[in-house]
Amino acid sequence: MPRRERRAQLLESALEVFVAQGYHAAAMDDIAERAGVSKPVLYQHFPGKLDLYLALLDRSCDAIIENTREALESTQDNRQRVEATIAVFYDYVASDSGAFRLVFESDLTNEPAVREQVERVTTETAALVAGVIHEDTGLPDEQSRLLAVSLVGMAQVSARFWLTEAGGLSRPDAAALVAGLAWRGIGGYPRTDEH
Repeated sequence: MPRRERRAQLLESALEVFVAQGYHAAAMDDIAERAGVSKPVLYQHFPGKLDLYLALLDRSCDAIIENTREALESTQDNRQRVEATIAVFYDYVASDSGAFRLVFESDLTNEPAVREQVERVTTETAALVAGVIHEDTGLPDEQSRLLAVSLVGMAQVSARFWLTEAGGLSRPDAAALVAGLAWRGIGGYPRTDEH
């Protein structure tokens, strides 16, 4: 198998093991077995368990940041932007892969490299949202960032709550409900330039 394909296979197997067992309980033996390879093959690609975890975390963080960027760029209508951005977080936690558990429920946040990646999701998604808020409202950067972090936090926390606690509420209905709340708040800030 070509190196790139083998790496992708190993990452998928590792994701399954880390999601099911958490970082501390997962073993490189389990990951190699799940991938159908020997441990030496696994170590050829990843020097250690932390390196493998960080590679997965980086990929997962990049995905949610890029999906947020795409949601914001998908329209110039700010209400639709809010809806699309909230939906990103709901879609992410609803994914069958369970990758969100690495980002939002990691049992390794005391590790600086992991904490940095996890914080990167909030920082970078909020920066994208803040840019839109600042451009549209003319609010100072600090205020735009605070509002953006609040919106990102609302999306992330409510999506995780929905997944475990919201009962029969469908993902689209839950996302729309929270997007409505977010829009009622952020929509109250007047645009400086109605194009």
